[in-house]
Amino acid sequence: MTLTFELDPAVDRALRDGVIALWADVSNAGGAVGFVPPVTPEEIRPALLKHLVGMADGGTRLLVGRDGDGEVAATAFYTTNGHPLMRHWVWLYTVMVHPKHQGKGYGLDLMAAVEEAARTGEGFEHVEAIRLTCRGGTGVDAFYARAGYKEVGRVPAAIRVAPGDDRDDIIMLLQLR
Repeated sequence: MTLTFELDPAVDRALRDGVIALWADVSNAGGAVGFVPPVTPEEIRPALLKHLVGMADGGTRLLVGRDGDGEVAATAFYTTNGHPLMRHWVWLYTVMVHPKHQGKGYGLDLMAAVEEAARTGEGFEHVEAIRLTCRGGTGVDAFYARAGYKEVGRVPAAIRVAPGDDRDDIIMLLQLR
């Protein structure tokens, strides 16, 4: 089984519920996607609403991956850069693969779909790079390196996971052109 990817899917209740469920499952499995376990879907809902508002305003785009049952199994949100001197790159946020699908190569499939959409997707004509940040101490920076991203910066102890547990905020970049 492989995942099928769609850029800018129609946003309906099933998609919203699927993304929230995915986000909660990834967070509660220890994924570094903005929350520390335990977290409930209701706690995640405001963060998703911010993404959805960005989508409605045109500054945020969603790449969703669905499994063979049509369930939301992976996501990546792109945010355009509003600064007039930085419109040639996009931010990548909330990159997730459901825990039950991890270890099967779907994460690299997602990152390949992210890159393909940014290289060829409508509205991405002038995008030359993708930037993302990730939480240090999780090993996810090595995953992004396997997907072609290079570490270009690091802010020590910028993320406080718990008292006495501070992590670096790692900035990574993928050049497209």
